[in-house]
Amino acid sequence: MTEFIIISDLLDLLVEIAIALLPLLLIFIFFQIFVFKLKKNKVINIIKGFFLTFIGLVLFLFGVKIGFIPTGKIIGETLGAGSSNWILIPLGFFLGLMVTIVEPAIRILCIEIEKASSGYIKEKTILYTLSIGVAVSVATAMAKTIYGLPLAYLLIPGYILTFVLAVLAGPNFTAIAFDSGGVATGPMVVTFIMSISIGIADIMKDRDSVLHGFGLVSLVALAPILSVLILGINYRLKGGGYGSRRKKRSKLNLQKQP
Repeated sequence: MTEFIIISDLLDLLVEIAIALLPLLLIFIFFQIFVFKLKKNKVINIIKGFFLTFIGLVLFLFGVKIGFIPTGKIIGETLGAGSSNWILIPLGFFLGLMVTIVEPAIRILCIEIEKASSGYIKEKTILYTLSIGVAVSVATAMAKTIYGLPLAYLLIPGYILTFVLAVLAGPNFTAIAFDSGGVATGPMVVTFIMSISIGIADIMKDRDSVLHGFGLVSLVALAPILSVLILGINYRLKGGGYGSRRKKRSKLNLQKQP
């Protein structure tokens, strides 16, 4: 019976992902016929990429459904049932740090930021900044679940602080910061860390799994914004800032040209 359910879930997932990717493929085919007119080898490589993306998404989401989410919930229920609940806070910090470092979307964002800034903002610098931000937010979310802290008490001051820091950090880092907040809430954090939080809320007395288990994603989205804005302020205090430094590099490159 269990095997039948697993196969049924896999088939449903295949259909869902195929429906999601099909419009993108059709758009590419349309533009290839009327606009792009790429060479045959290039088209074949792009279609191969679509196929590999399809397989990768199926394997990842299927693994999440049958592995990640149940494992996270079991970990949360096991640790939440213990007498030393405080240990979940440093554990949340560690898990948030590790999960963010291996998050594919964050890796891509860090690479793009380094390219766009001409190497001024290093990939590792932004990666570690985001990782620490997410780690702090996950630890805070664990404390919220354990001690029953209202989510509004964390989010409202957090976003007020965000707008204050945005003025100090400048427009370039503000744009990076808010994009980082969206990217940080990737599949690794949402599936694994959130399932742990729900598991803790399920097992603890006087805790509602909806009220206290959810809310983690909103904190994870907020913390990287704050951490990147603080990084931006640090860059400005060191002198110049991203925009002026990039202009200087552009002038040097022009002077070097014959």
